[in-house]
Amino acid sequence: MFQKLLIANRGEIARRIGTVARQMGVKTVAVYSDADATLPFVKEADEAVRIGPAPARDSYLSIPAILEAAKKTGAQAVHPGYGFLSENGEFAQACADAGMVFVGPPPEAMARMKDKSQARKLVSAAGVPVVPGSDGVLPDVQSALEAAERIGYPVLCKAASGGGGIGMAAANNPAELEKVYRQCTDRAKAAFGREGVYLERYFPAPRHIEVQILGDTHGHLIHGLERECSIQRRHQKVVEEAPSVLFANGKNPALSEQLFTAAVTAAKAFGYANAGTVEFLYSDGQVYFIEMNARLQVEHPVTELTTGLDLIGWQLRIAAGERLTVKQEDVKRKGAALEFRIYAEDPVKYFPSPGPLKVFQPPTGEGVRLDSGYAEGDVVTPNYDPMIAKLIISGATRDEAIARAVKALEDFRIEGIKTNIPLHLRILKAPAFSAGELDTHFLDHHAKP
Repeated sequence: MFQKLLIANRGEIARRIGTVARQMGVKTVAVYSDADATLPFVKEADEAVRIGPAPARDSYLSIPAILEAAKKTGAQAVHPGYGFLSENGEFAQACADAGMVFVGPPPEAMARMKDKSQARKLVSAAGVPVVPGSDGVLPDVQSALEAAERIGYPVLCKAASGGGGIGMAAANNPAELEKVYRQCTDRAKAAFGREGVYLERYFPAPRHIEVQILGDTHGHLIHGLERECSIQRRHQKVVEEAPSVLFANGKNPALSEQLFTAAVTAAKAFGYANAGTVEFLYSDGQVYFIEMNARLQVEHPVTELTTGLDLIGWQLRIAAGERLTVKQEDVKRKGAALEFRIYAEDPVKYFPSPGPLKVFQPPTGEGVRLDSGYAEGDVVTPNYDPMIAKLIISGATRDEAIARAVKALEDFRIEGIKTNIPLHLRILKAPAFSAGELDTHFLDHHAKP
């Protein structure tokens, strides 16, 4: 195991990685921008290095600044967390070139996943079912219109280098597609530096199911069962849970076996190692691959709480060259867990709500876990994602987890800013949620103010 780890991220995930590393006897180095100098993840690290001003492009996205901090402190490994540089193959390669271990998949595996349109081809050739779509990137509007005629409307236009719902929009007819194509290419270029987009069939009410993957560098690869992430807003996940209601209590065994086989097959096709996630859509009794994420997911705690896997601990061990000792038959589900992303935002208008946390008193109790990037008195700035914490609730059953979650959210006191806690309570109290009737348009029909 390496002796010192630099965490190339901020907030709750930097804090969580730091905690796990220190429990394993690894010294930690935090990097921070001017906006984050006083946050808990900086104070708790063994060392901390300023890497630039508040804008992410000048700090958390600056590869030279991060590598210089690693060299200055003698860090032997770099954990990218999620977001920022976590799926940047050039960063992974730069770490390797500098003689540091990148805690994540090999750069060549990241390269295979980077272009999502090409990733579809790769896994399809391996026998994994994919959402019907275009054959690669579409260079102009006319090619998009021709592809849509073959696929059938409605279609979803997606950035080939995209993520987080950026550069993604649906079209119901040719006129809408012309407009959407231009919007998506512009947004893709602004966000990812590349205009390339492709098309997929648009399912009107699918479920979003993902499978946790864990593999070492010695060829041993397993899945960590599934999570459901169907409750979304603008293609951004809001509430996640494990297990999916589709598969809880042994339901749909043939479909779950198909799902897990497809996930492992896809990961092997990419040459994957370390922790990652294979994402699928479920519609009309079928699962379809949509993409693989070359990193830890925000929602990984629901898997940890229901399987007992310490995903960050295993990330570090695998990166250090250790063998994954967990066998597939060892991965068993126990109970249920829900995760709620607590955002600094207006719960009705969904606008960001930065400001000081005058009161920040999280709930406590059985089955309550909080991964927080802030403490009382800290200031949430408008410079980054507005997520301030993740509230993760577990129980012996889904019903018990829901009941505990309602109480925990009602007990969560935050003053000084607006948060989306009222939205989470509306979701939990919607009859459709209790019934497990979920899809990606849940918020369009339920949990309205």
